[in-house]
Amino acid sequence: MGIISMKALLEAGVHFGHQTRRWNPKMAKYIYTSRNGIHIIDLQKTSECIDVAYKAMFDIAEQGGKVLFVGTKKQSQEPIKEEAVRSGQYYVDKRWLGGTMTNFKTIKKSIKKLQDLHKMEEDGTFSRLPKKEVIGLRKEMERLEKFLGGIKDMKGVPQALFIIDPRKERNAILEARKLGIPVFGIIDTNCDPDDVDYIIPANDDALRSVRLIVAKMADAVIEANGGLILTEEDEDDSDETTEDEIEEEAPVKAKPVKVEVKPAPAKVEVKPTPAKVEVKTEKKAEPVKTEVKVEVKPEPIKVEVKAQPVVEVAAPAVETTDYEAMNVNDLKALCKELGISGYSKLKKSELIEEIKKQK
Repeated sequence: MGIISMKALLEAGVHFGHQTRRWNPKMAKYIYTSRNGIHIIDLQKTSECIDVAYKAMFDIAEQGGKVLFVGTKKQSQEPIKEEAVRSGQYYVDKRWLGGTMTNFKTIKKSIKKLQDLHKMEEDGTFSRLPKKEVIGLRKEMERLEKFLGGIKDMKGVPQALFIIDPRKERNAILEARKLGIPVFGIIDTNCDPDDVDYIIPANDDALRSVRLIVAKMADAVIEANGGLILTEEDEDDSDETTEDEIEEEAPVKAKPVKVEVKPAPAKVEVKPTPAKVEVKTEKKAEPVKTEVKVEVKPEPIKVEVKAQPVVEVAAPAVETTDYEAMNVNDLKALCKELGISGYSKLKKSELIEEIKKQK
């Protein structure tokens, strides 16, 4: 069994890689399969790589070597800082300043300035300076603390470098290569494994995945220095909490006994009252429908009586008077409407006769 169990790796989502179209072919041997367009990392290989990296980190720390943890990605800043502080090592969690290792003499001057500002704040020098000058010094101190806070106690170049995502921490890796410093790193499926000496193929975007692996590397340093490992402390804490939980369960069970007696009659009285109200409201709706039907019927009767005499009076006036007064063209048009054939060759009198026959 590995240092980290397969169950813990699965629960932390260590096996999820990047999209298949963004992969690096050099990571093929660490990929188990692909699912829904995402590569799945082989956790068996991950477990083996963690064991190798853990042993190498343990050996470096056992010889008195210092480790610099680097993780400037948003999801890796918090675990990098927490585990570096817990293991008593150095860290960079905001931005990698060029020359942090290769030009450490210059970086050391900035660290000295930060330490001097902290001393001025502690010994009361700020209280004797003008307010405007103190504001400027505090801003400078905050800026230096942001970028150098994790390495302000570093006396020299570290003996090992642990990074998350070599694509993001490219400058740190190049400086370590120049100085011959071994590089440990969490490598996702889109990274180049040749950039790192001790590879840990894992998900470098999930917070739980990063926290799990960084914590285990910090445990290697703590164990090498003779300290207690995080997992042992967690087991002790879990045993103590279970005893406290058993003691607290007794007084909690006695309280609900009194409450159960009172609500029983209250529920019985509430249910019958809304049943009577619903019956009365349904009866009032019936007479409203009958009144509406009576008012609608007389209206269409008046409209029908007025429409009939208008049509009958106008019809006979057209038939008797207009034929002789009409010209030939009008008579031909009328013949066309009545469907009389051969009207174009007929005279006016003949047209009138044909029209009358049709009428």
